Amino acid sequence: MNKTIKIVVVGLLTLAGLVAALAYTASALADHKAHRIVSVAATEVAFASDEASVRRGRYLFESRGCMHCHGADGGGRAFIDDPKGLYVKSPNITGGGVVQDYTERDWERAIRHGVKPSGEPLLIMPSADFNRLTDEDLAAVVAYVRSLPAASGTAAQIRLPLIVKALYAVGVVQDAAEKIDHSLPPSQPIPAAATSQYGAYVANSCIGCHGASLSGGKIPGGPPSWPAAANLTPGSESVMPRYDTPEKFVAMMRSGERPDGSAVNRAMPFETLAVMSENDLRAVYAYLGTLPPRAHGR
Repeated sequence: MNKTIKIVVVGLLTLAGLVAALAYTASALADHKAHRIVSVAATEVAFASDEASVRRGRYLFESRGCMHCHGADGGGRAFIDDPKGLYVKSPNITGGGVVQDYTERDWERAIRHGVKPSGEPLLIMPSADFNRLTDEDLAAVVAYVRSLPAASGTAAQIRLPLIVKALYAVGVVQDAAEKIDHSLPPSQPIPAAATSQYGAYVANSCIGCHGASLSGGKIPGGPPSWPAAANLTPGSESVMPRYDTPEKFVAMMRSGERPDGSAVNRAMPFETLAVMSENDLRAVYAYLGTLPPRAHGR
């Protein structure tokens, strides 16, 4: 009996040692990856400060998700606080925060490429959503952020559970810079009409959750409580048959409710989606109607 207990104890200690070693290795690999240097050929976009640019920048800041993560005042907020250990608080991006010494090149690399001024990747920043912003829209966003009064927020605060660190180390969970084709040029200006062409431009802000093909699926790196993103293509398990008119689609984006009155999961950033103009929402709807069918999550 004593021999059996000894074998069990030794086995448990060995297992605990292996788990500890794996945890240390995963953490070390994740930290090494997070501090690598990402080389991108950034384009300097001239600062703007005119009233029209600031006004356009405010609309983009509020409707494309910047406000959802950084707060209405730009001071940063905790937008992920999962009981299982994932915690993400965005940085203060007003003049009193981490961006106070940003140059044109620094802003462009952070927003479009997910790269810090140091060359290291931004861990959680939806730069893939903003990579194709036109020069004019990028300059407008920066103009608005630079016009904000200095807030008292801090730098970013991120805590990752061990499993997320391990998935990040092996590339299953990616940082901002990994998700981007850095060779793509900025989009050229497109007339802001309710067309599928302009809708494709606006819908870039949806790919962070719904995927590059907009077929949805589990959101990589998201908290376990987040549901899979919906399939917005005409493929299997698509949600789009519920919205057989643009009016129904616009109403859902404004209210967070489906046509039958049921609520869409609040992982959707309705705080910002409700700000989108009627024109932009109708353009997105027109674009979704042109997508090829894909299975959910493919």
